[in-house]
Amino acid sequence: MSAATRTQSSRRTGRSANIFRGSALIVCGLLGACSSGSSGPAPTPMGHTYISTGVQGTPIPGGGPLTLTFEDGRVSADSGCNSSSGAVTLDGSVLRVSQLATTMMACVGDKSGADGWQTALLQSAPKWSLSGSTLTLTGHDVTVTLRDKRVVRPDLPLTGTAWVVTTLLRKEGQVRSQALDAARPTLTISPSGQVTGSAGCNRMTGAADIAGSEVTFHLGTTRMMCAQDVMQVEQQVLEALDGTTEATVDSDALTIRNRANGAGLILRSE
Repeated sequence: MSAATRTQSSRRTGRSANIFRGSALIVCGLLGACSSGSSGPAPTPMGHTYISTGVQGTPIPGGGPLTLTFEDGRVSADSGCNSSSGAVTLDGSVLRVSQLATTMMACVGDKSGADGWQTALLQSAPKWSLSGSTLTLTGHDVTVTLRDKRVVRPDLPLTGTAWVVTTLLRKEGQVRSQALDAARPTLTISPSGQVTGSAGCNRMTGAADIAGSEVTFHLGTTRMMCAQDVMQVEQQVLEALDGTTEATVDSDALTIRNRANGAGLILRSE
């Protein structure tokens, strides 16, 4: 092969290589299938709620489960008695909680130890790891496995679900008490809008007009008298269900807020 022929062949090979590289770049751009070698930030628990599915080591007094909610740089925790919340920092593989505040409801039986267990775990600077929907926390003497709440407990329907009131929402904050636990107010809205339940002492009946998250209640009750603390719970339940409310379901929890007076309820599925 002559020198001129070899030169022409080399030029053709170079042009073909350039065309191939250009085509590859176009395909990468169109399909987004080529990596530059950099990756986005690693996923964290922030913005999610997790429920414990397994505990190795010291068990949760009363059985739990432990529920952790990570939102806006804070963590909220509930292990079956009082709820706690505080600032949270994800320091590498270590979860650091500070300024932890806890509600002060008295709990009976084994659940009375749940608060101490919960506080000890959160303040032990546990190591954390996240794999898909599974969060693992490892403290001094316990390893807790938690799953994303939306995986473990998908949102229940507003209608057709039997709900029980667990928390009263007041302007001063959330209220949980032994009187509320004893009264155990309930609420069920049928698919046709019929309402049944108990306000704590008296039975409730009536109807609900549902328009998206807006629920307007029209209720009546029986006229029995109960202990004073139960009647106080009933008064607050009926105040929350008086007229137009905003109702939202998150997994197995229903939150109702009265638009006129600000009173509200947190209910769980039975």
